[in-house]
Amino acid sequence: MEIVSSFLKWLVDNYIEILATITGLIYLVYSVQGKILLWFFGLVTSALYVYVFFKSKIYADMSINVYYVVISIYGWIHWSIGGNNEKKELPVSRLKLKLGMILALITLIVFIIIAFILNTYTDSDIAYWDAFVTSASITATWMLARKILEHWLIWVVVDAISIGLYIYKGLYPTVLLFFVYTMLAVVGFYEWKKQWKAKPNY
Repeated sequence: MEIVSSFLKWLVDNYIEILATITGLIYLVYSVQGKILLWFFGLVTSALYVYVFFKSKIYADMSINVYYVVISIYGWIHWSIGGNNEKKELPVSRLKLKLGMILALITLIVFIIIAFILNTYTDSDIAYWDAFVTSASITATWMLARKILEHWLIWVVVDAISIGLYIYKGLYPTVLLFFVYTMLAVVGFYEWKKQWKAKPNY
């Protein structure tokens, strides 16, 4: 009975994180499939994680989830009109070298800014890792909104590093979520690559 009681208490104490984990998994399934519903579940998941990460003092991740809420709305609109008013569905595209270099530079600048803020103005004990995950996630999410194939490769790295951060912080439901994220990011890359090859005219 004591084990059951402790488990129930854990559920009550962590129900928001658990709910975020569930909606996050649904989001990822739709993301791998390239379905527009991913943006709805992404929005819900992000809103819940704003609270979870605030409580855990993972401030950069908290902030990026505010960004995720905004980009989810943008992505939903962009996907629904296919990137313009003529296409019904936004096609998968590949990352061009010039855009890749621009995104890499922007990511580096954002990393430096976030790391400075976390080190200077917060009590974060994982400032640099948090800043890296956040800056790379901002880039990957923008690429997702544009339906660029290579965003999955960034997620593989980001999700794998995030697992270590969340283990350190004791966010075990989120550890499970990001383990699945890492595996499905690999699947997502190959699924989207098939879609891209099936539409060579894009």
